[in-house]
Amino acid sequence: MDVLDLSRWQFGITTVYHFLFVPLTIGLSVIVAGLQTAWYRTRNPDHLRLTRFFGRLFLINFAMGVVTGIVQEFQFGMNWSAYSRFVGDVFGAPLAMEGLIAFFLESTFLGLWIFGWDKLPPRLHLATIWLAALGTNISAYFILAANSWMQHPVGYRLNPVSGRAELTDIWAVLGNSTTLVTFPHVLFGAFVTAGAFVAGVSVWQLSRGREAAMFLGSARMAMAVTLVAAAGVALSGHWQAQIMTEQQPMKMAAAEALWEDETSAGFSLFAVGDVENGRNHVNVQIPYGLSLLATNTTDGRVEGVNDIQARYQALYGPGDYRPVVGLAYWTFRLMIGFGVLAGLLALAGLWLTRRGRSPSGRWFHRLAVAGIGLPFLANSLGWIFTEMGRQPWTVFGVMRTAAAVSPGVDVTEVAITLTGFTLVYAVLAVIEVRLLLKFIRIGPHEEPEPAGAVPALTH
Repeated sequence: MDVLDLSRWQFGITTVYHFLFVPLTIGLSVIVAGLQTAWYRTRNPDHLRLTRFFGRLFLINFAMGVVTGIVQEFQFGMNWSAYSRFVGDVFGAPLAMEGLIAFFLESTFLGLWIFGWDKLPPRLHLATIWLAALGTNISAYFILAANSWMQHPVGYRLNPVSGRAELTDIWAVLGNSTTLVTFPHVLFGAFVTAGAFVAGVSVWQLSRGREAAMFLGSARMAMAVTLVAAAGVALSGHWQAQIMTEQQPMKMAAAEALWEDETSAGFSLFAVGDVENGRNHVNVQIPYGLSLLATNTTDGRVEGVNDIQARYQALYGPGDYRPVVGLAYWTFRLMIGFGVLAGLLALAGLWLTRRGRSPSGRWFHRLAVAGIGLPFLANSLGWIFTEMGRQPWTVFGVMRTAAAVSPGVDVTEVAITLTGFTLVYAVLAVIEVRLLLKFIRIGPHEEPEPAGAVPALTH
């Protein structure tokens, strides 16, 4: 492997690892805020206990997300200095706004929430967790705006003297059509993740015979969140597929192993392809499915890999503009598959727990706990598809990945940091899992009413 390969592996490993924590943090912040709101309005002590219980798990995950996220910023300067120099004026703007506005908002008010239980009036204390959740979601928007610029660069100009991309319209960057479809897709995915997590933990507690009424309520609430969010993922994913077809047709063609331009294209369920010769030996399809997904019509035309490759060579010059087709094809399918399974599991759980029933079968308990991992797999595969499907571009149509790597870094240096980060992250993963399992096993405490609590609101 050369410096480019090792740098890509390092960035891929650290990015996927970091994104394990991000969706859970985004979704769990809102769920915890919702539980505290329910306690504030009803003074039901179970709601307070659930707020504190899942709040502890949220804080563990938040801390790990912050630690792993810092590495992402440093890598741009360490391994990708050519990229940083070329697009720093544009790419740095939304990231700076994320740090100055969103991260400040979430970290400040999260600190007030942690230490303000007995020091702030309950209404003000409730506001702190909502503001922290708001900051977490705004943070996601700014980061996605930066990433979306790499997928669909807008609001910039190329300086012919310095050879750099310069920001000309920050509102074009923040209002990028790619961001506007990606943001809700990521948010819904985060709520699927948090919902499955809360449901799995609640069902595990039920399987141990703990607090049946309380955890049955939290399990059903979380399953409902998961199911609604899964529907949102599907709808927003449909919009995103249309934007992707328009802006990055090669990514969509690779996701479907579609080699030639086709009208009334079917959605591929299973294919065995011949990448070298640009064709499929086997392709099991849903008729008209791809045209519906990409164009909203049954007779829509979708471009194929071979035709796009020829067009890109004429536009950008000689080269291979195809991503790894097999990887794009299967990550796209597995992303969808794991997401659908998470939604179906939530639907089954709601049916089995209807009218206050508490399922006693071990199979359901095991499925609910195993189901925690489904959204994590879907999220990770989705990001792998998004980033790998853009290759060979770092900034689509503007800068290739091979030109983005740091010129002064050698193989040994990248290999050392790659090994070091991977080992450190493995240790952090063990710490994270052990902490979560420790507090899940302990379960919720009996929580005294915070000082200065106001009477329950009545209607």
